[in-house]
This record gives sequence, C-alpha cells and structure tokens, in this order.
Amino acid sequence: MSYPNSQPGICYTRPPGTNVPTRTAQLSPVSTTPDVTSGPTGTPAARNLTVLSGGMGGARFLQGLLHGIRAGSIPGVARDAQVTVIANTCDDWWVHGLKVCPDLDTVMYTLGDGIDLERGWGRREETWSAKTELERYGVEPTWFGLGDRDIATHLVRTQMLEAGYPLSAVTTALCERWLRPAYGDTLTLLPMTDDRVETHVAVADPDTPSGRRVVHFQEYWVRLRAQVPAETVVFVGLDQSTPAPGVLDAIAGADLVILPPSNPVVSVGTILGVPGLRDAVRATRARVVGLSPIVGTSHVRGMAEQMLNAIGVEVSAAGVGLNYGARGNGGVLDGWLVDERDADQVARLEAAGIAVAAVPLMMTDHDATAAMAAAAVALVTPA
Repeated sequence: MSYPNSQPGICYTRPPGTNVPTRTAQLSPVSTTPDVTSGPTGTPAARNLTVLSGGMGGARFLQGLLHGIRAGSIPGVARDAQVTVIANTCDDWWVHGLKVCPDLDTVMYTLGDGIDLERGWGRREETWSAKTELERYGVEPTWFGLGDRDIATHLVRTQMLEAGYPLSAVTTALCERWLRPAYGDTLTLLPMTDDRVETHVAVADPDTPSGRRVVHFQEYWVRLRAQVPAETVVFVGLDQSTPAPGVLDAIAGADLVILPPSNPVVSVGTILGVPGLRDAVRATRARVVGLSPIVGTSHVRGMAEQMLNAIGVEVSAAGVGLNYGARGNGGVLDGWLVDERDADQVARLEAAGIAVAAVPLMMTDHDATAAMAAAAVALVTPA
C-alpha cells in the first residue's frame, strides 16, 4: 500500500554526517530514602514515570497526573518525579504540503496551556482564514481544516523535517516553547517512532470492485465522523518502524509505566505495535498499570468502540484489559483500573492474573483525574 499525499524530497531519516540535536528522557536515580509521598511501608517513591499516550484522553489524564504530582497528592510518587510521554504518531498525515501530528500536538498544546478547551484539539482563540481561502481555491481536502495559529507549528515541523531533522528532534524543538517554561526537565514528550507510519481504515463502498475502500484515519474520523463501520484497521509501515531515540530507555528506566484511558487500538495499540516496544514493556522492572477507556458499554469520548469492533475485541472494560493481557501471561499489564460501574467485571480480570480495582474514572477536573492516577499507583504498589 502506498502513502497518500507523499511529499517528494522529504527526508525521514538523518542524512549521513548530519549533526542533529536530540533530547531524551532525563531519568532520575531511584531514591533509597522515603519521600513524603512514599507508601506506608517506606517503599521508595517512584521518580521516573512513563506514559503511553494518545491525544485527547491521554492529554487530559496527563494534566491530572502532573497536577497531582505537583500537589503531592499521589502517594508513592515523588513530587520531583520525571514524566516521559511516548505519544502515538500513527494518526499523522501530510496535508496541504504540511506534516501534521495530531496526538503529539494535542499533548503539547494541552500541557502547554494552548489547547482549545471546548474542542479538545487545536489552538485556543483560533481563526480559520487560511482554511477559507483554500476552500475558495477549491483545494482538497476541504473537510480537514488547519487553523491560522496551528499552521505555524506544522510549518516549523515540516521545514525541520525537510532539513533532515528526525521527528524526535523536531518535537524537542517545539516543546522548548510549549513545555519547558512550565516543566523544565521534569517532562519529556517523545514520538513513538521517527519513521513514517499511518493508520488506514477500510470501509464498505459498493461502488468499488472489491466492495470496500481504504481511507486515512483522519478521513474516517473527521469527514466520516467514525459513523461508518470500520471493517479493517491497517497500520501502514508500523511493522517496519523502530522506536524513536529515548523511547526504550524511558520504559526500561521507569519506576512506573502507565497506559492512560486512550484508544486501545489506534493510540496505545499502535505504540505497543512498534517492533520492540511491547517486549520492552513486558521486560521493564517497572510496574505497569492501565486505566480503562470503556465505562459501561461504550467509550467516554472518541471512537474506541468502533475500533474494538473492527479488531474483534469485546467492547467492555474487561475486554480491553484482557486484550492487553497480564504480564505474567505474556501481556503488558500488572494492574487495570475499571470504573465503579464495571465492578462486576473485576473477578473475570483477576482470574486472568491482572490486579484490578473499581474506582470513579470520569476525568471531570484535575483533582478527579489526579485521584484516578493515585488509585492506579496504589493498585500496583506493594502494601
């Protein structure tokens, strides 16, 4: 399968001899003395946390997690903990000659206080003059809009990629504006890979000889609004990709790895799909805990239900947890949080070797989300 919107002349890997600055996760040494947020038994506080994040759901969880860390309200996590975010890049695509990375940008804008809070994506106080002008020229796709302020990010990213910088180095440069002023070296945002990877979705189309057509994930989500059943999900280039610099180190050196309530198929699932990354999560010395994106019989927001149906996974908190699997049985989880409304699924998950707790999982504000993070840490912290 070929990529749509290919850009001639763009270099996706570092040219030979090019000196490209990169920044990887700065891992703190594990303290041997109890922190004020240590557990009651004196278990050393976690100082290195790694989060595998998609866009909106992951970004909101990270807001609460960072809020809780700063407030000292997450027992078992040090107030000076280093947080590394490994973000999904399978949603990325080229449009109007620009490289757009929706999940990286949503995390960056959200944590950098630039996100449009009502939409949950894009820049605050956005205007759409460029989109309107492109529509008047008849330039497709008219269903996907880039805001006037947001375009600046994509221009910088594209220019740096064309100059030979890998996506990880570009992300570091963008975060100098968005994350470093507020978080310094305590927060690092990494793409899961520097390689070009894309999610495509097959949908029914009676006008084609095969009876189906394949669209980019952005077309499925933005133009079709995920209202058409997804027959198959295809991850182009994923099985040939390699982890970006710093990714494997962030997992191996973590005290805690968190799978937030992001889409388990096209966000966390694609991160784990980068060759070597799932094995790194299985092998890490860290405890690995996840939070269900499914409450009751559906997702809270997004399209997890459609994607789970497409890969044949039960749409339930238990279904997602069992799909991730217990580390003791070849999966990736030590612990799994489900919403209190799904307490009847706890025994089924525990029987599969996963530690489980049922707690409120609605991210209504930063304190509520910090409480979710605290419950996740408590679940996998020795009593």
